[in-house]
Amino acid sequence: MFRTQVRLAFLTASVVAFASVSAKADGAQIKRGEYLVTIGGCNDCHTPGYFFGKPDMSRFLGGSDVGFEIPGLGVFVGRNITPDKKTGIGSWTPEQIVTTIQTGERPDGRILAPIMPWHAFAHLTADDAMAIAAFLQSVKSVDNEVPEPFKPGEKVSSFMFRIMPPGETAAAAPK
Repeated sequence: MFRTQVRLAFLTASVVAFASVSAKADGAQIKRGEYLVTIGGCNDCHTPGYFFGKPDMSRFLGGSDVGFEIPGLGVFVGRNITPDKKTGIGSWTPEQIVTTIQTGERPDGRILAPIMPWHAFAHLTADDAMAIAAFLQSVKSVDNEVPEPFKPGEKVSSFMFRIMPPGETAAAAPK
């Protein structure tokens, strides 16, 4: 009986210690993800107000209010990458986030906008990619519907940057 109690006490202490270490590892992983998201510049294209010089940090990573026009392809607006289930990536698994940022393909099969630097993220280590996913799942959810890509010639509902190949002429200001 005494041996059973000692074993049970040891087992309980081991489980508690392991849970504590796991929580610290998750915290460290999230911190690493925050660092990578920061140096990766994710905020630049995915936070409202950034391109106007006044990022709205209350809606951090909640989707841009400025699109990028790529001639022949359309206008793309930085998506909401918060864990909001309706307007963000809250229904994505960590593995789906990693696959998306490393291959450029969303869980629904759509390809990310060419402006998204997934080619650079393809070289992340598995640990770093999972750290980014953990951080994105830890940020505050932002309910912000971002417009789907606009097809060439379609009227846009947001400000946009125009990306032009060398040798092209800048368009006149709209009337």
